[in-house]
Amino acid sequence: MAPEPRKQTGAKKASSPWQELAESYLVHHRKVARESAERLWRTPVASSMTWMVMGVALALPVALLLLLTSLQGVSAGWESSARITAYLKDDVPLERARELKAEVLDDSRILEVELIDKEQALAEFRVSSGMEDALDYLEGNPLPHTLVVTPDKASRSSSGVETLVTRLQGLDGVERVQVDLGWLQRLNAMTDLLARAVWALALLLAAAVVLVIGNTVRLAIENRRDEILVAKMVGGTDAFVRRPFLYTGAWFGLGGGVVAWVLLQLSLWWLSGPVGRLAELYRSDFSLNGLTFDGALALLIVAMLLGWLGAWVAVKRHLDDIEPGEIAGG
Repeated sequence: MAPEPRKQTGAKKASSPWQELAESYLVHHRKVARESAERLWRTPVASSMTWMVMGVALALPVALLLLLTSLQGVSAGWESSARITAYLKDDVPLERARELKAEVLDDSRILEVELIDKEQALAEFRVSSGMEDALDYLEGNPLPHTLVVTPDKASRSSSGVETLVTRLQGLDGVERVQVDLGWLQRLNAMTDLLARAVWALALLLAAAVVLVIGNTVRLAIENRRDEILVAKMVGGTDAFVRRPFLYTGAWFGLGGGVVAWVLLQLSLWWLSGPVGRLAELYRSDFSLNGLTFDGALALLIVAMLLGWLGAWVAVKRHLDDIEPGEIAGG
């Protein structure tokens, strides 16, 4: 029975160094992260200024992306309600109009076709125009038969509607086809231009954030130059020395992301009232969309990554210039 305890003891001894190494690694990371955060809290003014700069730089492109998303939603809603009106020739009888309706409805791209005959159109015009007495003096009915065509969902884009318009214009008995796509095309063109401008601005501001964090961390490296020299003299690796500065960059990024989220929420609250009143005047359901939980989480993660990247650039550039030989030379 004696050998069995010795085997268990040997197994514990074999696995113990790896466990201790992993625990030591995690403990050191927690300690460095906590100390880096405490250093920022000890300089609240400087840290707050850096957080504000990052917050503004991050909030601007995100706000434009949210506006772009809202505009694209409105454009999609208008596209979904696009209908095509085909006016038939005056000499087209009602039977031929019904044949044209059936012919158009056979197209798989068409969801619905409504036939409004000229008598029905005149009766509706009497009710809506308020000109009943004046219409009595007309010798005949000047209105044509009309087909109101609703495309299916897959054909409710600008190109899809244009294709249907061309087909309807080629039908025998169709006088004119009307659909107002000019405003939709202009809106889509403006949206595409805005999307490219937003992404270009986002890249420029992301580079600015990296530079701001890099400059801030560079100053921190210079302030702790002697501490870094001592750490290298006693055998500290580059990873060990750079770790506090990387955590500092990540904390700067997290704070900047929180400031950006607060600025976005305040801006949304401030603009929601005027935007709602403007939408009511145009009888639109347009509204500004705020960040969802996933969007806010993504903003914080991106901000921390940018902060970490800025710190890594600064550490990579300046840490190699600090060598223990400086003390001996001094």
